[in-house]
Amino acid sequence: MSDPVRVVAAGDHFILPSLITAAVGHELDCEVSELTLGWPLEPFGPVAEVTEASDAEDELIDALAGAQVLVTQMGPVTERVLDACPDLRLVVVCRGGPVNVNLDAAKRHDVRVCYAPGRNAAATAEFTVGLMLAALRRIPQAHNLLAGQGSWQGATYYTYEHSGLELEDLPIGLVGYGAVGSRVARALCAFGAQVMVHDPYVRGEIHGLRVSSLDELLRRSRVITLHARLTAETRGLIGARQLALLPRGSVVVNAARGPLLDEEALCDALESGQVSAAALDTYQQEPVPEGSRLFGFRDRLVMTPHLGGASRAVAEKAARIAAEEVGRWVRGEPLAHALT
Repeated sequence: MSDPVRVVAAGDHFILPSLITAAVGHELDCEVSELTLGWPLEPFGPVAEVTEASDAEDELIDALAGAQVLVTQMGPVTERVLDACPDLRLVVVCRGGPVNVNLDAAKRHDVRVCYAPGRNAAATAEFTVGLMLAALRRIPQAHNLLAGQGSWQGATYYTYEHSGLELEDLPIGLVGYGAVGSRVARALCAFGAQVMVHDPYVRGEIHGLRVSSLDELLRRSRVITLHARLTAETRGLIGARQLALLPRGSVVVNAARGPLLDEEALCDALESGQVSAAALDTYQQEPVPEGSRLFGFRDRLVMTPHLGGASRAVAEKAARIAAEEVGRWVRGEPLAHALT
């Protein structure tokens, strides 16, 4: 491409515009304009016809005047934005899915759309193991008692009745074996856990024992951790019937997608003791609404606000993946992660 290329780096307080600018600068010599979109987003919800985006359509339209390339994590690339930005030819989204882009409208406007798969796989896998350890050993509860209340009451966890489980020799079932699940499996194998995997779409070698039936996996697992994609088929994958198949007192971990797990069924299982503890980083509704039953189980439930993919390395990696796509597009090379 011989004409000068103008790139807009529409970052936020996680994927900093400066990270995008620096990464693009390693790939090619071009003009980069920086724009910071609000974060955290209130609410984290739908804007027009895109699923998840910031509310900065006007700001984005102004910044994109004369620009051919947009690199963003949350910018709302709606039909209105595309209509108003006829020079735009490439959108690169610094995340695992371009849910803030109207793909149909992008196709109609002949705009290529790319994304950054796998950018947070290592971070989410590590966070998942951390959640698992926290739930098994009641680390947050003991911390809150001592650091928050100055109470030594957490010492009661040093009794047979109240002590937790250790990973070594523990039967752990992984529901899904993608980029995150496979890393979790490797980590758990290093701890000496008995790792079992159910994923009907994965072929070839795996770390652990392949179990063909989800029901059988649940019957054999003292801990289950969810790593499936969210689709029409997997929504509500783990509900009351599935939780009832677990050995009594099992532990549930979900740092994948909230709607994979029926939260009402989980609360019922926690209430009855069928599930002894759980750890969640994702939820059916985010932010979790006031009055949610989940808040009633703080002694046995570890909750974090969708932080699994939040590491500095993720932000840097996402900017680098995006910049490499911009470089390929400018050089006329095939794009690695294109959806349009």
